[in-house]
Amino acid sequence: MTAGTLVAPTDKRILDLVSVQRLCNIWRMKGDRIVFTNGCFDILHRGHVEYLQEAAALGDRLVIGLNSDASVKRQNKGPERPLNDELSRAKVLAALRLVDAVVIFDQDTPLELIQAIGPDVLVKGGDWPEDKIVGADLVKARGGSVHSLKLVDGFSTTGLVEKIRKG
Repeated sequence: MTAGTLVAPTDKRILDLVSVQRLCNIWRMKGDRIVFTNGCFDILHRGHVEYLQEAAALGDRLVIGLNSDASVKRQNKGPERPLNDELSRAKVLAALRLVDAVVIFDQDTPLELIQAIGPDVLVKGGDWPEDKIVGADLVKARGGSVHSLKLVDGFSTTGLVEKIRKG
Protein backbone atom coordinates (compact mmCIF):
# COMPACT_ATOMS: atom_id res chain seq x y z
CA MET A 1 0.00 0.00 0.00
CA THR A 2 1.40 3.38 -0.94
CA ALA A 3 1.22 6.44 1.22
CA GLY A 4 -1.20 8.01 -1.25
CA THR A 5 -3.86 5.40 -0.53
CA LEU A 6 -3.77 5.70 3.26
CA VAL A 7 -6.69 7.50 4.82
CA ALA A 8 -5.83 9.64 7.82
CA PRO A 9 -7.93 8.71 10.85
CA THR A 10 -10.38 11.31 12.04
CA ASP A 11 -9.63 12.80 15.41
CA LYS A 12 -12.06 11.41 17.97
CA ARG A 13 -11.64 14.48 20.17
CA ILE A 14 -12.94 16.99 17.60
CA LEU A 15 -16.68 16.80 18.08
CA ASP A 16 -19.89 18.45 16.99
CA LEU A 17 -22.29 19.95 19.52
CA VAL A 18 -24.50 16.87 19.91
CA SER A 19 -21.52 14.54 20.35
CA VAL A 20 -19.79 16.74 22.94
CA GLN A 21 -23.06 17.11 24.82
CA ARG A 22 -23.50 13.31 24.95
CA LEU A 23 -19.90 12.80 26.04
CA CYS A 24 -20.23 15.42 28.79
CA ASN A 25 -23.36 13.67 30.06
CA ILE A 26 -21.45 10.37 30.24
CA TRP A 27 -18.55 12.01 32.07
CA ARG A 28 -20.95 13.72 34.47
CA MET A 29 -22.67 10.39 35.23
CA LYS A 30 -19.23 9.00 36.12
CA GLY A 31 -18.70 11.90 38.52
CA ASP A 32 -16.14 13.77 36.42
CA ARG A 33 -15.88 17.55 36.81
CA ILE A 34 -16.03 19.20 33.39
CA VAL A 35 -13.91 22.27 32.72
CA PHE A 36 -14.77 24.49 29.75
CA THR A 37 -12.79 27.24 28.11
CA ASN A 38 -12.94 28.85 24.71
CA GLY A 39 -10.87 30.92 22.34
CA CYS A 40 -9.25 31.26 18.94
CA PHE A 41 -5.94 29.52 19.71
CA ASP A 42 -4.61 30.76 16.38
CA ILE A 43 -0.89 30.15 16.93
CA LEU A 44 -0.47 27.84 19.90
CA HIS A 45 2.29 29.13 22.19
CA ARG A 46 3.63 28.70 25.71
CA GLY A 47 1.02 31.08 27.14
CA HIS A 48 -1.77 28.91 25.74
CA VAL A 49 -0.17 25.69 26.99
CA GLU A 50 0.31 26.97 30.54
CA TYR A 51 -3.22 28.36 30.55
CA LEU A 52 -4.67 25.04 29.36
CA GLN A 53 -2.60 23.09 31.91
CA GLU A 54 -3.94 25.28 34.70
CA ALA A 55 -7.49 25.00 33.39
CA ALA A 56 -7.28 21.20 33.11
CA ALA A 57 -6.05 20.96 36.70
CA LEU A 58 -9.36 22.47 37.89
CA GLY A 59 -11.33 19.35 36.96
CA ASP A 60 -11.29 15.92 35.35
CA ARG A 61 -12.18 16.71 31.73
CA LEU A 62 -11.20 19.71 29.61
CA VAL A 63 -13.50 20.81 26.79
CA ILE A 64 -12.42 23.62 24.48
CA GLY A 65 -14.85 25.70 22.48
CA LEU A 66 -12.92 26.86 19.42
CA ASN A 67 -14.02 29.96 17.54
CA SER A 68 -14.75 29.19 13.89
CA ASP A 69 -12.88 31.13 11.22
CA ALA A 70 -15.94 33.33 10.68
CA SER A 71 -16.31 34.15 14.38
CA VAL A 72 -12.59 35.01 14.65
CA LYS A 73 -12.97 37.43 11.73
CA ARG A 74 -15.90 39.11 13.47
CA GLN A 75 -13.73 39.75 16.56
CA ASN A 76 -11.64 42.37 14.72
CA LYS A 77 -8.32 40.68 15.47
CA GLY A 78 -7.04 41.88 12.11
CA PRO A 79 -7.81 41.20 8.45
CA GLU A 80 -5.32 38.32 8.22
CA ARG A 81 -6.69 36.44 11.22
CA PRO A 82 -7.07 33.66 11.78
CA LEU A 83 -3.72 32.64 10.37
CA ASN A 84 -4.59 28.95 10.72
CA ASP A 85 -7.98 27.60 9.62
CA GLU A 86 -10.40 26.17 12.18
CA LEU A 87 -9.71 22.51 11.41
CA SER A 88 -5.94 23.05 11.70
CA ARG A 89 -6.40 24.85 15.03
CA ALA A 90 -8.75 22.10 16.26
CA LYS A 91 -6.28 19.36 15.33
CA VAL A 92 -3.43 21.06 17.18
CA LEU A 93 -5.55 21.45 20.32
CA ALA A 94 -6.91 17.89 20.10
CA ALA A 95 -3.34 16.59 19.91
CA LEU A 96 -2.64 17.90 23.42
CA ARG A 97 -2.91 15.09 25.95
CA LEU A 98 -4.72 17.30 28.47
CA VAL A 99 -7.56 18.15 26.06
CA ASP A 100 -10.55 15.78 26.13
CA ALA A 101 -12.74 17.45 23.51
CA VAL A 102 -12.71 20.33 21.03
CA VAL A 103 -15.89 21.71 19.53
CA ILE A 104 -15.92 24.46 16.90
CA PHE A 105 -18.61 27.12 17.33
CA ASP A 106 -19.68 29.83 14.91
CA GLN A 107 -21.50 32.22 17.25
CA ASP A 108 -19.91 35.43 18.51
CA THR A 109 -19.89 34.04 22.06
CA PRO A 110 -19.81 30.51 23.48
CA LEU A 111 -23.07 31.00 25.41
CA GLU A 112 -25.05 28.34 23.50
CA LEU A 113 -22.19 25.89 23.91
CA ILE A 114 -21.95 26.57 27.66
CA GLN A 115 -25.72 26.10 27.97
CA ALA A 116 -25.55 22.79 26.10
CA ILE A 117 -22.52 21.38 27.95
CA GLY A 118 -23.29 22.68 31.44
CA PRO A 119 -19.66 22.71 32.66
CA ASP A 120 -18.78 22.54 36.35
CA VAL A 121 -15.90 24.95 35.85
CA LEU A 122 -15.69 27.86 33.41
CA VAL A 123 -12.27 29.33 32.65
CA LYS A 124 -10.98 32.35 30.73
CA GLY A 125 -7.67 34.20 30.60
CA GLY A 126 -6.79 36.93 33.07
CA ASP A 127 -7.68 39.66 30.59
CA TRP A 128 -11.33 38.73 31.28
CA PRO A 129 -12.71 39.92 34.61
CA GLU A 130 -15.15 37.38 36.06
CA ASP A 131 -18.16 39.67 35.64
CA LYS A 132 -17.46 39.87 31.87
CA ILE A 133 -17.04 36.12 31.28
CA VAL A 134 -19.89 34.90 29.08
CA GLY A 135 -21.87 32.15 30.81
CA ALA A 136 -20.45 32.81 34.28
CA ASP A 137 -23.91 33.40 35.72
CA LEU A 138 -25.18 30.09 34.30
CA VAL A 139 -22.27 28.07 35.65
CA LYS A 140 -22.52 29.66 39.10
CA ALA A 141 -26.31 29.13 39.18
CA ARG A 142 -25.66 25.39 38.75
CA GLY A 143 -23.18 25.42 41.65
CA GLY A 144 -20.09 25.60 39.45
CA SER A 145 -17.09 27.88 39.63
CA VAL A 146 -15.66 30.54 37.33
CA HIS A 147 -11.95 31.34 37.05
CA SER A 148 -9.99 34.10 35.33
CA LEU A 149 -6.47 32.66 35.05
CA LYS A 150 -3.32 34.74 35.04
CA LEU A 151 -1.79 35.29 31.61
CA VAL A 152 1.84 34.38 30.94
CA ASP A 153 3.74 37.64 30.42
CA GLY A 154 5.27 38.10 27.00
CA PHE A 155 3.20 35.48 25.20
CA SER A 156 0.31 36.40 22.91
CA THR A 157 -0.62 35.55 19.36
CA THR A 158 -0.89 39.24 18.50
CA GLY A 159 2.63 39.77 19.89
CA LEU A 160 3.98 36.83 17.87
CA VAL A 161 2.39 38.15 14.67
CA GLU A 162 4.01 41.55 15.25
CA LYS A 163 7.38 39.95 15.97
CA ILE A 164 7.18 37.94 12.72
CA ARG A 165 6.24 41.04 10.73
CA LYS A 166 9.18 42.99 12.09
CA GLY A 167 11.57 40.13 11.38
